[in-house]
Amino acid sequence: MSGTGTGEEPGARAARARALVLLRIRGRATAVALLPAALAVVLFAAGARGFANGGGWDAARWAVAVCAVVVLLIAGAVALAVVRAKPAVSPTVPLSEAAAPDLYRLVRELADRLDVPAPSAIALTPDCDSWLEDRTHPASGASARRTEAAPVLVIGSPFLWWMRVAELRALLAPVVAGTSASAQPDIAAARRFVRGLDGAVADAAAPARGPVRRALRLPRVFVGRIARILLRSCRGHAAEMERGVAAAASSRAREVDYGLRIVAQEQVGLAYAGWDRLLTRVALPAWRMGRWPSQLDAGVVAALTELSRRDRLAEGYASRLGERPACDLLEEPGAADEAASLLAARLFHGGPAETGPDWSPVDWQRYPDEVVDRKWRSEAARLHRVLDAVGVPPAAAVGGVPTLDRVVEHLEAGEAGGEELAAGITAAVAREEAEAEDEAQRRAKATAPGGLSAPDPAAKDDLLALWGPDPLPLFPLQPPRTGTELLADHVAAMVCCAAVDTAGAAPGLDWLDGPTLLVDGERRADLGSPVLSLIEDGDAGPLRSWLASVGVRTDKPVRLV
Repeated sequence: MSGTGTGEEPGARAARARALVLLRIRGRATAVALLPAALAVVLFAAGARGFANGGGWDAARWAVAVCAVVVLLIAGAVALAVVRAKPAVSPTVPLSEAAAPDLYRLVRELADRLDVPAPSAIALTPDCDSWLEDRTHPASGASARRTEAAPVLVIGSPFLWWMRVAELRALLAPVVAGTSASAQPDIAAARRFVRGLDGAVADAAAPARGPVRRALRLPRVFVGRIARILLRSCRGHAAEMERGVAAAASSRAREVDYGLRIVAQEQVGLAYAGWDRLLTRVALPAWRMGRWPSQLDAGVVAALTELSRRDRLAEGYASRLGERPACDLLEEPGAADEAASLLAARLFHGGPAETGPDWSPVDWQRYPDEVVDRKWRSEAARLHRVLDAVGVPPAAAVGGVPTLDRVVEHLEAGEAGGEELAAGITAAVAREEAEAEDEAQRRAKATAPGGLSAPDPAAKDDLLALWGPDPLPLFPLQPPRTGTELLADHVAAMVCCAAVDTAGAAPGLDWLDGPTLLVDGERRADLGSPVLSLIEDGDAGPLRSWLASVGVRTDKPVRLV
């Protein structure tokens, strides 16, 4: 893409044309800002030569001069805001060359084969995507690297664990090919201009912290509005430019492992399916309990293996086991997986950036006992607290102790009882979540002056990211649960506690469905329908039949947290 001759690819020509349009927009904005000053210079020069004398001309000269000064100050403020604004940077786990020499070697060989600049660094994202990210803006602390224009290659960490080395190389070929755009001066300058405008808009919209920023709030808002107008005029051209860059990169990479790239794209779909199920069904319950699974990427392999066994979506998986997995390109795959897992918890749930008393890692072997069992007993305890709050007496057979009979008897007495319980549980959950959020904000404010969390780079190894104070989660996994869903979860948790305490059942982990009840070592996934019959219709018959088949004693006390 660095050339401009007739051999330039159509996508590259289109991208460069759009970049020139963006630069013209920048030039026109500069010209508009300088126009009053130029007019003032002309008026004063004319007066000095005796061509425009008199009171009216003097007033016009000074009015235009004042206008020019005001416009220049505004333009300078906007330019300063664009230059100094920190563009949005994706939260990632930086991966040094010492931590992944084989991966860096693979990427450089791929760049040489494509005849493009090699990425300046590699980082991991806890998502099923890969892209190039330019981090050379002066405000991002990279001003010393302006001559090193190649962007950072961001790789989805699930790909490293699920894909084989050859598949990863084929997948990254069109991504790495995009580095040629950074070597094209017009495209690089246009990108810096658009990123600066975007950063200025975001900075103006950010809450003012500290007395100085609060005092400058109105000027910041005004500058932000001007930057927003410019950004709006640039957005369509910037999108077309990036489409042209992507088309050129895809065309350049067409001859590199093209057949294998089709296979790799199929594996992308599988990785996304397993990753989504793992996050929503397995990781989310743990995050809500204050625990974060420390080996999510390894869990992707287990989830996809289970998916292939059940649905035969990955029939070629067994044959792929003999090939080298891409995670072997890392020196310490476990450390990289742990760092990516912690970042995933921040992005998708909003957990703290560091481990603490209420936020600790858990490995897969301990997950059933430390997450599943605790989750059930915490929800069962909340259910009984709500029963106490609404004045429900203990079960007739046993007084003063928590039993499953108490729950079943109340719900089968009428539908209104379920609505009351659902409302009470919803309020209790909301209250506890608000308290947890307040505590998290309190800890964040105590971390650094001004209420900003500032991790110490010296306290981290090179695999841990410095995520900064951005509000998280950025991508919440699920919408708020309804009262009926919460009540069903709590009643099912009470049933599972009773099964563990009175029928010899055990908590377990299903890679695709998350917490599960094991009876005689077998997974029981048929509890949902009987519970819904009880809470929605007041019909306890299906649930009592289920309890009898498992051997659960509803009159026995249940241990709560």
